[in-house]
Amino acid sequence: MKKSFESLAKNSKYAMVVGIGGGGDIVGAIPTSRYLRWLGTPTILGGLTWERYVNDPEPGPRKMEEIVNIELLSPTVGLANENTKTIKGIRFTESVVAEALKERTILIDLNRGVKGVIDGLNEAIRKLGIDLFVGIDVGGDVLGDGTEKGLHSMLADSMMLSAMANLEVPTVLGVLGCCMDGELTFDEFNRQLAKIAAHGGLLGARCLTPEDIEILEKVIPQTKTEASLLAVKAAQGLIGEVVIRGGRCKVQVNPISAITFYLDTKIVFEHISRVAKALVSTTSLDEANEILKQANLPSELEFERSYAWKRYVKE
Repeated sequence: MKKSFESLAKNSKYAMVVGIGGGGDIVGAIPTSRYLRWLGTPTILGGLTWERYVNDPEPGPRKMEEIVNIELLSPTVGLANENTKTIKGIRFTESVVAEALKERTILIDLNRGVKGVIDGLNEAIRKLGIDLFVGIDVGGDVLGDGTEKGLHSMLADSMMLSAMANLEVPTVLGVLGCCMDGELTFDEFNRQLAKIAAHGGLLGARCLTPEDIEILEKVIPQTKTEASLLAVKAAQGLIGEVVIRGGRCKVQVNPISAITFYLDTKIVFEHISRVAKALVSTTSLDEANEILKQANLPSELEFERSYAWKRYVKE
């Protein structure tokens, strides 16, 4: 018999709640962390060493050896604080969150592939005493099957989904701010969500609360996240078309985007993702990226490498 998100939380003593898409996804993980704590489960928040190019123009995630002021828990997982930054002086969103909430956060490095993430997370989980892992994707592109026209960033999400499905502890996939990153339409998102529900994979849902919004409104201005901000705006009644990504795309905001949907990780892994299963044994970021390229699936690493090259040539 499947367990609801609340049942899993009640049986957990310490949960790790991670924004799985890099950039500002850790901000979208804050409401779920608050919810778990309200249910009586202590949490630690986290994200990836992959800032978006608007914050870190160097393509891809930073390796652990490129980071200062971090306490390593394993070769691919470390504890960050407000002073954690790259050797070039760029602060992570996780550092901003650590300062705002006055607590340490987790950073995960994807450079050793999914195999490196699985091994590193399992080691960190054992050291910290974690017994529940919740991965939060802001926008919902993790549910894309690759045929959607708006998709452009499947690498980090697919790698983390692949890792989550193979951890030593129970995992839950959460999606906040559906369609607020401009990658899936509401029709596409709803079709995928219906497939998951048909397999018994919908474990619960929760709307942003006034207390969530109060905290997010303090944190978001210190970051460059757009999707989490739109989730807040949705909870405050904004409805209609909004232009994002510097004018590159438009999204339709409505109250549904204020909801976090909690999903069975393994059902998404088995029945939704076209590529996650093929990534399990990868031992490098480039190996995982090549699998996406061969499957003709969009990778944010390719975009960032192209963007950096064009910028360099212009200069």
